[in-house]
Formats: sequence, C-alpha cells, structure tokens
Amino acid sequence: MPTITIDGTEYEVPEGRMVLQAIDDLGLLMNGVDIPHYCWHPKLTIDGSCRLCQVEIEGMPKLQIACNTPVANGMKIHTKNDRVLAARQGVMELLLINHPLDCPICDQAGECKLQDYAFQWGVPESRTREPRRPAKKAVDLGPTIVFDQERCILCRRCVRFCREVPKTGELGVFNRGDESLLEVFPGSELDNPYSMNVADICPVGALTTRDFRFKIRVWFLDDVKSVCNQCSRGCNIVASRSNNNVYRFVPRRNDAVNETWMCDHGRMSYKLNAQGRVAAPRIDGREVSFTDAVKRAAELVRATLDAKAKIVGVASPFASNADLAAFRDLLTKLGAGSARFSVPRGEADDVLIEAEKAPNAAGCRALGMTESSDPVGRADLALVLGHTTTAEVFGDVGNIVLVDSHESALSARAAVVLPARTFLEKTGAFTNSRGLVQKFAAVVEPDFEAWSEADTLAQIAAAAGIS
Repeated sequence: MPTITIDGTEYEVPEGRMVLQAIDDLGLLMNGVDIPHYCWHPKLTIDGSCRLCQVEIEGMPKLQIACNTPVANGMKIHTKNDRVLAARQGVMELLLINHPLDCPICDQAGECKLQDYAFQWGVPESRTREPRRPAKKAVDLGPTIVFDQERCILCRRCVRFCREVPKTGELGVFNRGDESLLEVFPGSELDNPYSMNVADICPVGALTTRDFRFKIRVWFLDDVKSVCNQCSRGCNIVASRSNNNVYRFVPRRNDAVNETWMCDHGRMSYKLNAQGRVAAPRIDGREVSFTDAVKRAAELVRATLDAKAKIVGVASPFASNADLAAFRDLLTKLGAGSARFSVPRGEADDVLIEAEKAPNAAGCRALGMTESSDPVGRADLALVLGHTTTAEVFGDVGNIVLVDSHESALSARAAVVLPARTFLEKTGAFTNSRGLVQKFAAVVEPDFEAWSEADTLAQIAAAAGIS
C-alpha cells in the first residue's frame, strides 16, 4: 500500500485512490484533515468543478485538486499552509459573487456547507459592485423538491445523482459560462423513487424538500440514529425530533447497507408513527385500563392452559429481535410450539427497495418462526403481535389477544387489545435481509400508556402465574 504524508503525518492508503478518497477512507476527511469540497461526493463520480479542494503536493508546481489527483507512494501533501488557504479564499469569493446573502431566511441555514465554509475560509466583504445574477425562486422541480435557482453553485451533485443512482437523468446544466443554470430537461420533472436525496447532497440551500421546507429550524432538532422499517433493506437513518415530535428522516451513511441514500417512501414514513394508533387498551371493544386488559389476557391464557386447549402464536416482522425472542420464550412455556408470521410484499428495484415490506422477517426466521399466510386452523386462543397476518386467517380461533401499535381489522376482532410501542418509541434491533443486526434507539415517547411487546408479554405471563 502506498505511504503518503499529510501535514507531516504518514498514512498507508489503498492504491488507485484519489487523495480525497484516501483521506475519506481513513475517516479523517473534515475530521482532522479539513479539505473543504462541494462537487465531490463519496458515492458519485468525480466532477472536479468546484476547485475548492486544492492542496499543495511537494514536487508539483501548481496546487492540485484533491478529488482528482491519484495517490502515489511517498507523496507529501499540505492542506493548511498559506498558499492553500489563499486559494480556498479565492474560490469562496468567486462562489459568493452571485450567491444571495439570505442566510436568515434560507431553509438550509444551520446545516449549509456554503455557510460553514464562508465563515471559515471566506473573505470579510465582497469586492464586486455589480448586481447579482437574477434567477428563479421557489421552482417546483417535481412533487417532492423545491428549487431556489439563484442559490445554486453548479456543483452538479444532483445531476450526477439522477444519472448514476436511479438512472433517470432528469436534471442537467444548461447554457454556458456565467449563464449556466441548473434545470430539469424540457417535458420532464424530478419524480423518481429517490428524488429527495438531491436535497441531502445539495451543499447549499438550492434544493429543499417540500415536506420539510420552512417547517422548523434545524438547530431546534435533536438527531437520533435509527433504522428505516419500511422494507427488509434496513436503511440507516437519522430521525430528527423536537418537543416529542418527529420532523423528518434523513439517510445515514452505511456503505454495507444503503451507502448514503434512502427511498422517498421510507423518508416519508415518519408520518406513519402517529397515524391510526391503538391508543387505549380494550376488552371486547370497550376501553379499559392497561392493568385490566393485562389481567383479562392472563385469564384467557390461564383458562386455555387449564383446559389443555390449543394456543397458537402469530409474530410480526415489525417487532424487534428482543420482542420476538420474548414471544418465542413465552410460547415455549405455554407449549404452543413455534410462532408463525406473514410478510407483506410489494415492488422492488436494483437500488435499495426490497420486496419484503417489513424490517425484521430475517429475525423471525432466525428465531425459528415459520412464514405462512394460510388459515391458522382451530384454536382456542391466539396470541398475536401486529397485524401483518389478516383477520380472515383467524376464522376458527376462539379468542385473540392482540399486542399492536396500529388499528386494523384484526384489532376490531380481538377479545383483548393492548397498545404497543413503535420502533421510534423503544430501543431494539432488526435483522435485515443480509443478516446484519442493526440497532435503533428510542426517538419519542407515546402520548398514552404503551409498552414494548416484550414488556407487555412479561406482564401477561406474570399475571397468569407463568415465570
């Protein structure tokens, strides 16, 4: 492996990488080795247009852009001497010639790289006296993205993304020189399953999502690491919260799972957490206290055991590994055999979206549960997590004890319904389709009494006298 020296420190890096890529591989980019960049992105092809990542390499007469200079053994790189800092300042001055000074009203303020870099490497005041170039405001590029054209610095990240990831190519840079502008191609709109990623990779406030635009200032948000639960891919995400509300999902980099992307459907699924919730325990359709519902569920379990009648368990691929393990252990204590589960399925693609529309089907299988959509058959009692198995499957079941987060036809059929927490309201882990176990943390608290499936099952077992 080549050995390079960066600001006096030696590193071994893979052969064939560009300087910026090698520094990113080391985990040092903007984390000890600060090389500002706009057009370069770790998951897109190299463009080399912004010129901000210039560094000095000993033996080369001119500064080189780090994004498009291959590493070589013995290379000595300087990233923070006076010559490099002066070049960065000059590039920043050129980038700000036409960029409006509207940070106080820009929705990107607080997480804008132009704002950050201008503060760190920009000039104190502009030397130009000419008016800034006029451009369009609040343009609808499609159903999800709003474009403020005068803020665009033409880094072309969004253009390359549309060509290389969803391969739809709706965006392009039109005209030449100082008349160059980002536009959608005539007769088309930005409407692909991954369109909202362009707002994530836009380093300025030019591209924003219609959903999050002007909703809340980002400095009021806390970010919590989590995992998307809309398919078996398990894209790594950040859930942004404030005042016990979730305001958005954005992708979190994991090269082994979702690189730096997520689909628009998964991004918008944060809204599902609060819709159609099971907000109160019920016995035969009548709202009761959580304690009374647990007591009634335990009575049904104890009566079925005493009568030596049949108990079946139906799991949910939306439950966490810990919840599923607790369910398996309870069914073993009850002599009910292994649980079954059903996985909703839908369309898939070659990018991220998978056909299994649940996050933890692999976890169910790993715990010995059986996938089936066939009728349950005759049973006196069914213990059920979630509602991925339809109500029709329970036609010959006497009583149903349901632990679920959302209302469904099954919750209307069940004898006892107990509210459950969603994945945003508890800590746990899912196993994705590739067998990777991925943790998620609690983001918000429910507005009503609800427990995780494991805690609820433990309460039922204790009330039924089962250790």
